Amino acid sequence: MDFYDALTVDGAARICRDGSLVASVRAARIGVQQYLGSEVDPNNEHGLRDMAVVNVDRPEEEVFSVDSLASFAAAPVTIDHPTVAVDASNWKRLGVGEINGDIARDGQFVRVPIIVRDAASVAKVSTTHKQLSMGYSCQLDFSPRTLADGTTIHATQRNIKINHIAAVRAARGGPELKISDERPAPILEKHMKKIVLDGLQVDLSDADAVAAAISKLQDKIAAADVALVDANTAHDKAMAAKDAEIDGLKAQVVDQAQIDALADAKAEVVGKGKTLLGDKMPETAGKSVADVRRMVVAAKLGDAAVADKSDDYVEARFDGLTADSKPAAVDALANVIKSGVRPVMDSAAIRDHARASRYAN
Repeated sequence: MDFYDALTVDGAARICRDGSLVASVRAARIGVQQYLGSEVDPNNEHGLRDMAVVNVDRPEEEVFSVDSLASFAAAPVTIDHPTVAVDASNWKRLGVGEINGDIARDGQFVRVPIIVRDAASVAKVSTTHKQLSMGYSCQLDFSPRTLADGTTIHATQRNIKINHIAAVRAARGGPELKISDERPAPILEKHMKKIVLDGLQVDLSDADAVAAAISKLQDKIAAADVALVDANTAHDKAMAAKDAEIDGLKAQVVDQAQIDALADAKAEVVGKGKTLLGDKMPETAGKSVADVRRMVVAAKLGDAAVADKSDDYVEARFDGLTADSKPAAVDALANVIKSGVRPVMDSAAIRDHARASRYAN
């Protein structure tokens, strides 16, 4: 099975005196790679074709095997992936350079030096074709197994052989060494654009970055929606409370006509109470009409007569007791006579009394 692997150029490429371009490339790495099921098992021979993610392992012993490392030596550089494997019959037509130098292990990676010799190809690698994608073949072992960390392995690469390294517009895996083929050119131009999401510039060719930025925006929108609902709810509650407060204040407002009517009603009840009780009439200042009725009935019949009784009941008892009572008319003269008349001596009598007193002495 043929694969294409995105490469990383670590360090700046440089142009030699003869116009060729040289660069150091991390060309392969060990570990688990993820593919579409249709890429690994296109004919569904192993039941993987319809899986969204298939884990394929590149074991250390395969990547760094003597035969695999030897296949890097002098592998040709091409512009874009050719439709066929590069061999002696088409090398002159497809090749624009080669791996030139020592092949070495670099941690989890294989490091190789490349050289691009063709002037037109150097221009492309410096401008439109800056990414590199490694093309190789391997055998897939579909024996499933589980790694120590619990990862399920669906297939394992064996007998890895390098065929060529292609300079492409954008390798499907970008600079992450993800094994895959080059993305179609019409899509590349669109995906190479950058946009600003939430104040950050995002490369549309980086699907993970785009997804993360969109997810962040969606979270912000969701939070804003919740905040708006909470604000509207709080506003509605505040308005309802304010309306209730206004209604309560309105209920407490009494106009002048009501005041006069209340005063007249109290004066009438007080007058009837005084007629009924006389000097035993209790103090009524600050008392309501209902309170005065209750006080008069209690003073006349005792507290038990009004205990636990409703205002309507007390009012009926009051009306019964004062049915024939009418406030007495105010007679100023009668009041004066009743309180007694104080005699006052005239001036002549005072004179005569004084004179008699002097002669007597």
